[in-house]
Amino acid sequence: MARKDHVSETPATALLRANRVAFTEHPYEWLEHGGATHSAEVLGWDPFAVVKTLVMEDQDARPLLVLMHGNRKVSTKNLARQIGVKSVAPCKPETANRHSGYLVGGTSPFGTRRQMPVFIEESILALPRILINGGRRGYLVGIDPQVCVELLGARPVQCALPGD
Repeated sequence: MARKDHVSETPATALLRANRVAFTEHPYEWLEHGGATHSAEVLGWDPFAVVKTLVMEDQDARPLLVLMHGNRKVSTKNLARQIGVKSVAPCKPETANRHSGYLVGGTSPFGTRRQMPVFIEESILALPRILINGGRRGYLVGIDPQVCVELLGARPVQCALPGD
């Protein structure tokens, strides 16, 4: 599949443009189960600066988003304790798709179908720039990580575990 240099508008890019957020576009050839490690590799980025958007839910099935480094895993136990719930677990892919309005592998925290609380691994905010999903598989956008706090009200948490 040929790589395009421009991807058509998504709810995520529409929201970023509407809020006058400067971003760069980074299309790449999406690979099933490739994840942030694959996109970082093909785009020449450190996977620590490629941020994945994870749709999770608490014990009452209330959805939430977690923004995590591409090469780290989420300690759901630490996350639950920090946000004051009993437990947190990843959603099934079809449930995640329904909550976000995006397909798993193309989930952006921007322009989701449903408002959800957003939690961001605190160390992401120390990075000068991140790549995060732009609302389509094979499409990341480069932004200042502070945008996640300013636009989404993302709450910093410390729940990273060593990952892949």
